[in-house]
Amino acid sequence: MTAIEIARRLAELGDTEKARQAYALAIHQAQEPVEEFEAAVYILQNGGDYKISYSAFVSLYGRGLFQEDCLAILTQAFYEPNIRLQKKRYEKNCKLLDKYPYLFRKDFIDFESLPVRFYPFDDNTYLPFCLEQAQFRDHVKPKDTVITRHFFKDLTDPILARDVFSQYELEYLRDNVRRSEDVARENHVYLAYSDWGEFCSYLQILDMRPLLEEKKLVFLIGDEIGQYPIDFKERFGIDYSTYTLQPIGIWELDRLIWHTQLATHNGGDFFNEIFDGHPNLMTTPSLILKDIEEQIREVRQVIKESKDVKEAHAKLPKLSMNILKGLYARGTFSDKELLLVLYFYSDETSGETDWSSRIVPALFFQPHFTNLNYSIRTHPEGEITLYSKQYEEIKNSPIFREFKYIKAFTPMRRPTTSYGATVRFLRWEEMQKELSERDAQEEDDDGKPVIWRIPDELTNRVLNRSFMIDPQDRLYRDSVLVRFEDGKLNPKATFTALAAFLDLPYTESMTYCSLYGKRDPESLKGNDLGFSSAAIYRTYDDYTDDAERCFLEYFLRDAYEYYGYDLHYWDGSPMDEERLEELIGKFETLDRFIQENRQEVFRQMKVSQNGEEVDPQLQEKIREKLLADSMRDVRKNRATIAKLLMGRPRFVNKKGQPLRMMPKLEL
Repeated sequence: MTAIEIARRLAELGDTEKARQAYALAIHQAQEPVEEFEAAVYILQNGGDYKISYSAFVSLYGRGLFQEDCLAILTQAFYEPNIRLQKKRYEKNCKLLDKYPYLFRKDFIDFESLPVRFYPFDDNTYLPFCLEQAQFRDHVKPKDTVITRHFFKDLTDPILARDVFSQYELEYLRDNVRRSEDVARENHVYLAYSDWGEFCSYLQILDMRPLLEEKKLVFLIGDEIGQYPIDFKERFGIDYSTYTLQPIGIWELDRLIWHTQLATHNGGDFFNEIFDGHPNLMTTPSLILKDIEEQIREVRQVIKESKDVKEAHAKLPKLSMNILKGLYARGTFSDKELLLVLYFYSDETSGETDWSSRIVPALFFQPHFTNLNYSIRTHPEGEITLYSKQYEEIKNSPIFREFKYIKAFTPMRRPTTSYGATVRFLRWEEMQKELSERDAQEEDDDGKPVIWRIPDELTNRVLNRSFMIDPQDRLYRDSVLVRFEDGKLNPKATFTALAAFLDLPYTESMTYCSLYGKRDPESLKGNDLGFSSAAIYRTYDDYTDDAERCFLEYFLRDAYEYYGYDLHYWDGSPMDEERLEELIGKFETLDRFIQENRQEVFRQMKVSQNGEEVDPQLQEKIREKLLADSMRDVRKNRATIAKLLMGRPRFVNKKGQPLRMMPKLEL
């Protein structure tokens, strides 16, 4: 029996739930459009997922099938229940705009005559229906937290933006463009709309009240764009040049550019050096997240315990008295505001920020971790969920949650090269610090001995899929991945494109590397300077081998393909368990480093029994056994993880929704 036949039979038997499931399958397997229509009707009428029916009716309508019936159902089920709300919102917006001085056209269209209807799909998605063409357009999401334009490409003149119908983007312009009164020059946001009917139609789903309060926006309809920019002194008698430039308050900053850490040694310092000194950013180098959070707690505690501003200033001399007065005046303050206070008055903050700019500076922030570690959870359906304690700290941090506008970008370096560089650093770090008994007792964030400075980085790397994002995750909703190699070899195209994505002007400061204004700094001893391409071609043969690199390429082959990296070590042939075991058996370099490190760890340990130290020969045997057991556990865990990841596993979030690749920055 076909899916539609099974669905019909289940419906006849009165098993509504199973019938709905069968009809949902039948929509995708329908051989005839009438079956698709039948399934959509049944699901809608019997309490199924309305989105399945909605999408099916729209699809049928778009293909010219059952158009009269589909439109009638969509109108009755989805549009008519919302007419009252949309009409009320439209009339309220018209009333506000009728009194607004910087909208020069007031002949608002009657609600019933608007050329576009909006059919709600969910709480934030509409499907516009153009009455004249009798066609549905693509979905619109007015509150979607994505900035799609390069609004701030050029700050020479006031901002001009065309046909902006996103509530989120309109609020973004309102919040990030400073008032003319505050910058002492004409600085309104000019919004040009090509069609009056279109503009009026969108007033059904936008909320104009919060956009109009500060009178920052100027609306230009059709040919009125020729008025840009308006001479406010001549036309309205307002001479902004007579005002005084106002300092930017911490409460104006609501825009975060999050430089994410994909893994260690992916070129993060290089990108920090590119953005250092950008006039529209507040920047610092990479900072350990725990250190930042501790500083915030300390500042909060001092303010809480101090009896007045004077006492707090004595304890926090780096913070200005005016800022502290502002905090005390507000009474309450968020972690985000305290973070900005620290950035504003930190010795490490770049001194190149242009405080007289048309826009509020964004905070450029790269919270850093010693490493990103992932654990794995398998599901009966063969799906895999990954968990990282470090990422959860970011996700749950109030610092991030309190920013309204977040853009994220992630540098990626060829995985085998990044891996080799990481092992080199781990090896260097191990040799720099003398091991001690005290060190052996310390634990890292994941409960592992700090002394184990050489972890199983191969397993860590194949589990670390930070380049895959959860579409439901607010932090990654507006994100892009940029290749380290592109930044080194094609910097003009790369950073022009990245500036466009981040909505920043491409400035001279992005044409060179610097830190605190010093050109071509050495971020780590032995690192390449500036735009040197040596790091791209270095293979780190002393720190990895071909078997390890083949292992990485095989398990990260989807990332290699998606982000345009050629395979150099895996030949593309099928991998079964026998070949996998053979490959793992050839690992020499990393396992030798791990063994040497742990051998030294166990050498520092004193073996005692009943409080007394045991015979030296027995101690040595115990240490040898501990080392053998430890290395066996490393290899066993590695093999187990590798077998779970063979094939093409499906990675999902906690709710079972599939993860997707972070978009690649297109040059």
